[in-house]
Order: sequence, then C-alpha cells, then structure tokens
Amino acid sequence: MTIMTAGVTKADEGIDGIRWNILGQTYIPKHHCESSLSWHATFPAGTFVPPHIHPTQDEFIYMFQGRLDLVLDGQETFAQPGDTIRLPRGIPHGIFNRSDADVKCLFWVSPARRLYDLFWALHNLGPAADPAEVVAISAKHEVDFLPPPDAE
Repeated sequence: MTIMTAGVTKADEGIDGIRWNILGQTYIPKHHCESSLSWHATFPAGTFVPPHIHPTQDEFIYMFQGRLDLVLDGQETFAQPGDTIRLPRGIPHGIFNRSDADVKCLFWVSPARRLYDLFWALHNLGPAADPAEVVAISAKHEVDFLPPPDAE
C-alpha cells in the first residue's frame, strides 16, 4: 500500500525526481498513493493516446495550455485551457494533440491501481514502440486499448 505523504512537489519536478517519456510525451508524477495518482503531461504536436478503457479507474484532465481533441464514448469533442475533462471508468476515450503546439495539462486517476507501474513499464520505449507490445503491457496494468477502426 502506498501512503500519501505531506509536502510540496515543485514546478517542473516530479516525485522522487521522476520524469517519464511515454511514447513521445513527457509525464511528471506529482503525487502517488493508493487512492490516486496525478501527473503533469506535455503532449508535443501530433502525439496522442489511442482509444482505450480504464475498467478500474476514473480519470480526469485539467487543461493548462493548448487544445486536446478527444473521442469520448464514440463522440468527438475538444478541451482548451481551464477545461476539466472527466473520463469515467469503463468509458472508451482517446486523446489527441492535432495542433502544431505543445499541450500542457494535469492528469489524475482514482484509485491509482497499477497505472504508476504501467508508466514505468512504458518509460523510454520510444515513439516507434511496437503497438502490440504497448497493448500487451497496458492490459497487464488494467488499461485496455481498443482495436483500430479498420480492425473491427
């Protein structure tokens, strides 16, 4: 069990100095305990997280900079600075930076479950990682990617 500790995680710093490279995006964890995990994310232009489901977690995103295009339960929408994105457990969602600028936002999930371990498993695989490997690793950590539309 991971217990939350009191303290301040400074700007541009992660807990324990951690900075993950997740398929071309930068994730900096801000806190981790059994009940939740939060991280600052930078999505460079053109990066995305394909449609997937968290069967055991609710996920949220607070937008600081840029625009994210989203597919939420089959519906297209977008979010801009100041918006909060709500992604209930079990609802398919995809997250896309289709702009020519970085997106900066704060993610958090509740409960934390195995997402912290998933980020360590995906760290530094690189943007050219084998999609089948990413899908298999993610499934072992309670994140289920959906098949591409042409594979259905």
